[in-house]
Amino acid sequence: MGGPTGKHARVSGGGPGAPEGRGGADAETAGRTVALSVVVPAYNEEARLRPTLDAVRAHLGADPGRWGEWELIVVDDGSSDGTVAVAEAAAAEEPRVRVVRSSGNHGKGHALRLGVLASYGRRVLLTDADLATPIEELDRLDKQLSEQHTGDGPGGGPDAGPGAAIGSRAHPDARIEVRQWALREWLGRLGNRLIQAVAVDGIADTQCGFKLFDGDQARAAFAASRLDGWGIDVEILRYFRRAGWPVTEVPVRWAHQPGSKVRPLDYGRVLLELVRLKAGRSRSARWARRAPGLRPVDLTVTVLFVLAALVLYKGLWNDLGHSYLADSGSDQNQWEWFFAVTADNVRHLHNPLFTTFQNFPDGVNLMANTVMLGLSVPLTPVTLVFGPTVTWALVLTFGLAATATAWYWLFARRLVRNRWAAALGAALAAFAPPMMSHANAHPNFLVLFMIPVIIDRALRLCEAGAGPGGEAGAGGAGGESGAPHRVARDGVLLGLFMTYQIFLGEEPLLLAVMGMLLFALAYAVQRRDVAKASIRPLLRGLGYALQVCLPLLAFPLYWQFFGPQSYHSVLHGDNAGNSPLSFLHFSGRALFGTEATADPLAMNRTEQNAFYGWPLIALSVGLVVWLWRLAVVRALACTAVVAALLSLGPKVRIPFTDVVLTGPWRALAHQPLFESVIESRVAMICAPALGALLALAADRLADAEAVPRRTERLVGLLALAAALIPIIPTPMPVRERPDVPAFIADGTYRSYVSPGESVVPVPLPDSGAAEALHWQSASGLGFSVPGGYFNGPWGPDRVGIYGASPRFTSNWLSEVRNTGQVPPIGPGQQAQARFDLAFWKAGVVVLAPQPNDAALYETVEKLLGEPGRRVDGVWIWDLPPSGAGS
Repeated sequence: MGGPTGKHARVSGGGPGAPEGRGGADAETAGRTVALSVVVPAYNEEARLRPTLDAVRAHLGADPGRWGEWELIVVDDGSSDGTVAVAEAAAAEEPRVRVVRSSGNHGKGHALRLGVLASYGRRVLLTDADLATPIEELDRLDKQLSEQHTGDGPGGGPDAGPGAAIGSRAHPDARIEVRQWALREWLGRLGNRLIQAVAVDGIADTQCGFKLFDGDQARAAFAASRLDGWGIDVEILRYFRRAGWPVTEVPVRWAHQPGSKVRPLDYGRVLLELVRLKAGRSRSARWARRAPGLRPVDLTVTVLFVLAALVLYKGLWNDLGHSYLADSGSDQNQWEWFFAVTADNVRHLHNPLFTTFQNFPDGVNLMANTVMLGLSVPLTPVTLVFGPTVTWALVLTFGLAATATAWYWLFARRLVRNRWAAALGAALAAFAPPMMSHANAHPNFLVLFMIPVIIDRALRLCEAGAGPGGEAGAGGAGGESGAPHRVARDGVLLGLFMTYQIFLGEEPLLLAVMGMLLFALAYAVQRRDVAKASIRPLLRGLGYALQVCLPLLAFPLYWQFFGPQSYHSVLHGDNAGNSPLSFLHFSGRALFGTEATADPLAMNRTEQNAFYGWPLIALSVGLVVWLWRLAVVRALACTAVVAALLSLGPKVRIPFTDVVLTGPWRALAHQPLFESVIESRVAMICAPALGALLALAADRLADAEAVPRRTERLVGLLALAAALIPIIPTPMPVRERPDVPAFIADGTYRSYVSPGESVVPVPLPDSGAAEALHWQSASGLGFSVPGGYFNGPWGPDRVGIYGASPRFTSNWLSEVRNTGQVPPIGPGQQAQARFDLAFWKAGVVVLAPQPNDAALYETVEKLLGEPGRRVDGVWIWDLPPSGAGS
């Protein structure tokens, strides 16, 4: 039914510090201090609401020692009168009053759900806006709930939990001060009897709008509720009954109020809602029976993966406007820019494969960069409405969870019977240290949910002949062997899946194909009968896949390799391989890891592509020895070992010596496609291989027949835990993000930049500092910049580099930023700067506050021969239309 405040809610506070929803540190603090939450649903209650709020405030304030800290939540259910104004006026006077607003009139149930889920109180009171039951009756309900807590009341012992104390007009001791019309009262009694018969037998009055609940239990019940109308009371009480929480009716005073929103026929509507609720649950049960492969544990595992991802990125989500992933370098700025420029291209129907917003005027070949069109295009509405930072956070968080879920689905479908064993293996495959390294900055290497789907489709093709891995012990890799398969259909689907993965990330697909080939070759050597039976349908299916892929990818790939600003390979340097020691150490973000030991063994913190830790390596060796008789285990071991060796690079230095050996990667280093791969990333293939091995071991340990001795099973599970606990990832650290200068954010720059001109930041954006890209993405891409952070060509051979082709002025400004030293500047340097500015078609030069900005100012002043002007927090040099300066 939505998040903590519902999918149609907006929460406004009643004063400084008033919470605006549940979650984060504020929610946690409030949850410990608020003793009572009073929730008042309101629809067109302009006339009656204020006296009710005043009465509640007066009663709670009269005895502060008893009620402690309290909050009063008014939920407006889309009123068309002045209800909201009345509520907000009360909130302005009393900070403990909050207003939750629904986007429309959805019903009492929806309003109560919003209010309860926005509450923090240890107890939650629901009362109608007309206060037909006086607020003083709260004392009776509170006394009853306290007795249930101590076990003295009739609702059950202390183990049953506090439960609910609900006001009852049908109780013999209840006092009805103003009665309804006789017919209306008779229809109400009849409706209550029918409700008892259908849903909650034994509760004489389910519809009295005065109920006191245990706060946590109420929030759990309302979070699970589905009804939006009057039937919500019955649904919640039914939930309490099924959970074993006591529900006690308490006699109260009650007086019928003129203008009540409850009509006699509403009891019929309650019954209709309950019938629909039961019918929906019956359909769900029938559907579950028809889909035996889907189990409750599947949903539980998925939710756990989502929660784990949210915990990892909690720092980012806590303040999307100012949080920046600390270890991402300039990549967060780059990726947000990718999402923003793709959305802009889609919005204006421009070519999504090219832009001139960076590297002006030459532009950027977006297909040759990792813009993830497979996600950035469909997420265009999110980017346009909420901004690219929200898209960035969504892709990282839910992409990681989706990847883990996909591995879980593959392992449960193909490898093991025990779903929790599959979940454990999937967790390692998705949350392994190298994956968490890329989780700082590279969603194209984190969001891999299509890879398990592609593997499954390839296995389907193999199953047309035989099921590889049938001896895996838990259904095997060929769990569906013998079922009829359509090679053409599976081949076409494989082609579509691979095409989509191309638009998510080409290098991860290349690594996945490498891993699949390594596994297939290792398995084929051991099971030649299976390989012989599988090869023909597999090749036929791959043929169909290519027939699908090639037409769809022909133009994008042509543009990538031969279009404007294309390049042929990317220079990564001679130190791109893994150190052998990196496999035994813990990464800087692992629970047992430290930055001091991890940083020297990797290119940077986003490229810690091994770091599985010696306990997991030792455990894996032991598991391979234990399960060696299984061909699938031997193939997994071979895959992991070969991938690890390849990741060492073309040159391998033996640790603690000066001996350098030729590595196996040398044979691939200069081959097409492989020449652009950072070889240390090949070690990422080990993650799903080790995850599969772990799943097999856990599945075997969970099987009492396979490991009959309980002590051995316990020791094995403890060994798994000992290997995994040290590499549990810790939350991603964040830092404060610099604000966009007002000169950019307020649009002042528009007065200085004519069409066809660019804004020149000082220094120009590059891979070391790309804050100017944030200026662009945060301000709606209203201007272009020279330079940038992207992959583009350099030199006559069009070798790929990070950023624009260097020019005199960009190099000088970058050096001044790094050193703080102003170089000698004469007429020659000034002429070169004028030439570069003219090439960039510069309209204005902008120097924002930053380290060494004094030296940068002096450098620009000397290059342009004139002082800058201070405008909206930055120094600017306004250039004539030619961009030639003074």
